[in-house]
Amino acid sequence: MSEERKTVLKASEISIVFGGLTAVSNFSCDLKEGELIGLIGPNGAGKTTIFNMLSGVYTPTSGQIIFNDKSGKLHIINKKSPAQLNKLGIARTFQNIRLFGNLSVADNVRIALHNQRISNPIDVLFRTPRFRRDERLMDQKVDELLSILKIQDKKDEFARNLPYGEQRKLEIARALASNPELLLLDEPAAGMNPQETDELAKMIQLIRKEFNLTVLLIEHDMKFVMGICERIMVLDYGRIIAEGGPDEIKTNPQVIKAYLGNDAESI
Repeated sequence: MSEERKTVLKASEISIVFGGLTAVSNFSCDLKEGELIGLIGPNGAGKTTIFNMLSGVYTPTSGQIIFNDKSGKLHIINKKSPAQLNKLGIARTFQNIRLFGNLSVADNVRIALHNQRISNPIDVLFRTPRFRRDERLMDQKVDELLSILKIQDKKDEFARNLPYGEQRKLEIARALASNPELLLLDEPAAGMNPQETDELAKMIQLIRKEFNLTVLLIEHDMKFVMGICERIMVLDYGRIIAEGGPDEIKTNPQVIKAYLGNDAESI
């Protein structure tokens, strides 16, 4: 009998209300170690709002979120900030790319490595052996991440000069630099052409295995979602209306009515 995978994150009936409007109602999920899960639904269904609650941008009005870090310690994270959650092991990308456009590709990734430094301001001032070791390790990590995402040849370019698809990759590389256990990807394939989308799908599967990640993603490209996600949750008007494997979801009458429509036949 195989050992059951640990629960990395458990959200229990979380809701959030803005000015009397309930954006998300009683959302619950268990994310298991190593899973690749999709969260889909119509525009305005509350998907990004859920990401904002899971990553500390929003505080739920009710309910509880528990995160199980790499050491096995449980944390109630409802009121923790994005920086605190990032340090615990939750990283995310955004629907609208948020890079430092006037910094190099390499420096965008180096910024996300600051929590892993061991040198202090005195080390930096006097260029101590510890500082030099830190710099060496940072350079190695940057090269490793950019190589995996296949943008190492652009490391010295300004981030703003990258093509759109490579900016998406850079944002993922920066998220990976914080050494997460849970990676939240908000529409990673948005704006990509079919070739770039296929490459991204392979890349996400690779980094999940390479970094032993749990991945939760939001995406509107249904072929992309159905092709890589083992489990899919469908949201409509702030509530989960279906959950299951790709085959279950694309044939679910409620999902077809609320979201997939005629596209269900072509997925």
